[in-house]
Amino acid sequence: MSVRVLLVDDQPLMLVGLAILIGDTDDLEVAGQAGDGHEAVRLARELRPDVVVMDIRMPGMDGIEATRQATAEPDPPKVLVLTTFDDDEYVYGALRAGASGFLLKSMALDAILDAIRVVAAGDALIAPSVTRRLIADFAGTSGPAGPAAPEPDAEPAADWSPIAGITDREREVLGLVGQGLSNAEIAERLVISAATAKTHVARLFAKLEARDRVHLAIIAFETGLVPRRR
Repeated sequence: MSVRVLLVDDQPLMLVGLAILIGDTDDLEVAGQAGDGHEAVRLARELRPDVVVMDIRMPGMDGIEATRQATAEPDPPKVLVLTTFDDDEYVYGALRAGASGFLLKSMALDAILDAIRVVAAGDALIAPSVTRRLIADFAGTSGPAGPAAPEPDAEPAADWSPIAGITDREREVLGLVGQGLSNAEIAERLVISAATAKTHVARLFAKLEARDRVHLAIIAFETGLVPRRR
């Protein structure tokens, strides 16, 4: 079955270009088009797309608020933010709002199509030029606060850490997800099969109640499995 995509952008030329690009593929189809955030939320509810490709700067309701409302719906679509602006504030806002991906419009066209497929499959993707910087900053300063560590003289609590219930191997995998590695790269690094790496990641989703790989990466930073930038 084709991945149904809702395109959202206030620039008609961008909508036409993306629609033509998607129309030339066998596994993607355009479910609808919107020119602002209000229309995007309405069409997301009516059309039930698999993926929403969302611009940020639009008149009326912007893409971040539209993402927040669309992802708050029952059985929400995945949202891939596609913008001209490489700005930390936009990325932080998009991740908090529930976006599963963040790409720049300067990316190669094939990369945008691949990103739609990645997000539709339940993974997350952020433009390589900003991945580590943004996730590290998001986890270290702008994301939700991690659990408070126990007082030095207090009796240690066995379950104070959000990763207390995962295995040593899953900790390794989580740390590599936090570094931005794909399942195939994790498999190569740990000398395991790709299927085994995928299973470990799936278990992490379930155990940590993570929305997507971005959420897993944030947990990895917050729990110290990936060093934060200084």
